[in-house]
This record gives sequence, C-alpha cells and structure tokens, in this order.
Amino acid sequence: MHEASRSPKPATLHEVARAAGVSLITASRALSNPGVVSATTIARVQQAVEATGYIPNLLAGGLKSKRSRMVAGIVPALNVAQFLPSVQTLTEILAAEGYQLLLGQTGYDRAREELVLNTMISRQPDGIVFTGLVQDEAVRARLRRTRVPVVETWDLSDAPVDMLVGFSQERVGCAVGEYFRAKGWQHVGIATAGDPRALQRKAGFEAAFGATVPTATVPAPSSLQRGRQALAELLAREPRLQAVSCSSDQLAQGVLVEAQARGLRVPQDLAVCGFGNADFAAHLLPTLSTVLIDGPAIGRMAAQLVLARCRGETVAQPIVDIGFRIVERQSTGGG
Repeated sequence: MHEASRSPKPATLHEVARAAGVSLITASRALSNPGVVSATTIARVQQAVEATGYIPNLLAGGLKSKRSRMVAGIVPALNVAQFLPSVQTLTEILAAEGYQLLLGQTGYDRAREELVLNTMISRQPDGIVFTGLVQDEAVRARLRRTRVPVVETWDLSDAPVDMLVGFSQERVGCAVGEYFRAKGWQHVGIATAGDPRALQRKAGFEAAFGATVPTATVPAPSSLQRGRQALAELLAREPRLQAVSCSSDQLAQGVLVEAQARGLRVPQDLAVCGFGNADFAAHLLPTLSTVLIDGPAIGRMAAQLVLARCRGETVAQPIVDIGFRIVERQSTGGG
C-alpha cells in the first residue's frame, strides 16, 4: 500500500506522557482524576493532548468504571418544536456532569419504538430518558430487569417503568374543553395528530365539552401543511365552525394560515388554540393561544433524576407532575 494512503495511527497516552515529560500514570490521572494532580501538571498534559491529537478511549474507561457516560434520549421526532426545549436542557445538564446524550427517534411507530429501545439498551447507557410512556409491556419488563435508570416524560402514570416527569394529557384536554365551553362556542372542532397523547387530549376535551365534536386527524408529526388540510376538512364538515382546538402549535399555525387564506378573521370568525407554547406562538399574527408546558423543567428534572441514580442516591419523589396552564392570546380573543 502506498505510504500516503495509509491512515495515521491515533496518538496514544504513552505519547502524551512523553510529550508532557511525565509518567504514564501521571498523564492518566491528569485526564481522568485531575483533583489529585497539580494545576501545572494538568496544563502540561493538556498541551501535550492538543499537540499530539490524543483522543481518550472512553469505551475503555467505561469498562473499568462500569459507566458509559452516555444517556439515551428517545423522542418521537426531532422536528417537533415542543420537545426541543426539553432535549436542549437535558443535553446541557448532562454535559456539565460529563455525560453525553445519544438521541434516537421512534417516528411515532410502536414497532420502531421497541427497536430503538432495544438498540439503546444493548449500548448499556447509564440512563434512558423517554418521551411519553413506553408502550410495549415486554420492553417495560426488560427495562426494569436492566436496572438502568429510566425517566419517562411528557405524560403521567401511576406505574412508570422507573421514574416519570410529566403531566396528564387528559386533564389538558379537559381544561381546553372547559375553556371553549366558557367562551360560549357551540360549533367547535378538533385538529389533531393521531398519536396516543394527542388522542388522550381529544378524549379529555370532548368529556369536558360534553359532546363529540368534528375531528380532523392527521398523521404525526404535525406540520403547517397538515394544519391547513385539517381546517379545510373541518370546514367542509361544519361550515358554522367557530373555534378549533389543535394538538400542537405547528398544526395551529397551519389552521391560522388556512383561515386567513379563506378570508376568515381570527378570532372574530374563527378562534384557534394550540398546544405546547412553541417559541413562535407569541410572535404569530394574531398571537396564538396555547397550552404552556414547561419543557425546560422536564429536561432539567429528568437529568437530575438520572444523575442522582447514577450517584447511587435514592430518589424520594420518582413521579413529578409539572402541570400546565392555558396561555390566552389574540387567537382566542385574549390581549
């Protein structure tokens, strides 16, 4: 093989130690346990690391410590705005403690959910943070057997796999249904994705509203285009439509666009409420009423629970209900 075509060998810890002028054990301690090494030595070793291009073998270190320093984060889809603040906060807090977040996507598919979880388990993560509740009973049982800290999020249950940070989807739906009823709207509709959490909110809405209402169901994840399609379907079924409850702010944005395209005034002719309080909700025209979920709090608490368990601590409150609130803006007649 031609010499230029060969990949250079990665630098070793021996080379780092030689470049820094220290022993191998001192170089190792400077990188893995800097508290027992002087600041001057740490600086020399770090300079040697940069000069040699050395990359620590985290897998080897993980085998010795029985820690992978990796937490698996599993979300339905990365393009769903309501989950991003949770993921960002989770990533930042774990990184500050030396852990990396490895993301997987289920695509709102139960079979794929099982595949992703099994793949993550095989990588022996130090923790798993799952968006929603794990649906498959066999997978739930396997997770419990592994004894890996698991935090389910964005939902609520009395019997989580391990720990949980979330809120009641059904109570959210009930609150929005009661809000619509208090507004005096009689001809209402629901634009919803078809995932289990969104359908729980739909059921709660109808229970509180006191009637089955016209519903346009679109595939998850939601989008502006699907929101436009949903409103078109609802208006075809109920021309007297006064208000629409949407399962996400993305879907609500599409409903607003379609309403404006049809010359409907919001909220005078049609009121619209979303879910999730995405960062754009307060900046639409009109501004979007929505259900606020504290996504950063979910990410922060999930990280704290995993880290506590990794430290061997007992978690006093394994189930945390963060609640929610309706934010009234212009799209439903608010300020």
